[in-house]
Amino acid sequence: MKTLVVIAHPNIEESRVNKRWLEEIKKYPEDFTVHEIYKRYPNWNFDLEYEQNLLLEHDRYIFQFPFYWYSSPPLLKKWFDDILTYGFAYGSKGDKLQGKEFGLAISAGVIEKEYQAGEANEYTLSELLKPYQATCLYTGMKFLPTFAVYGAEHNLTDEKLEESAKNYILHTKEISNN
Repeated sequence: MKTLVVIAHPNIEESRVNKRWLEEIKKYPEDFTVHEIYKRYPNWNFDLEYEQNLLLEHDRYIFQFPFYWYSSPPLLKKWFDDILTYGFAYGSKGDKLQGKEFGLAISAGVIEKEYQAGEANEYTLSELLKPYQATCLYTGMKFLPTFAVYGAEHNLTDEKLEESAKNYILHTKEISNN
């Protein structure tokens, strides 16, 4: 079954990294269903039935977004709040996501070194992503290894950007085969 890639970028056209990743992932429609939530829902009102059916049709989800303010863009947070409902994703009868796979593809503005104790962000990216892991535990999903690229704001060369786009596909296909 295809992997659902949920793109959550508030301004994808001005993005360097996420736009390039989106272009690359769209080259593989047989492997990935691309779902751009900011484009589909400019008014921020989700079609609950459509979104939940999309989740049911896939066994693996990748959430692609820029990492800022130590979280996801606000529409993705609202998506989790609105779509992962009681009776669907959790609760006594909320078992629809159990056994599904959940991964993240993140672009971080600063270099990787900044994500460690004693540096600007003090915590590792893995530590900052714990709420996503907790969501997986709570809903019975398997948390997959995160794909991350650092230095998106300042230090990412064109060559590294192209390499990251190719590695994104390889990473996503590799975890898809495990």
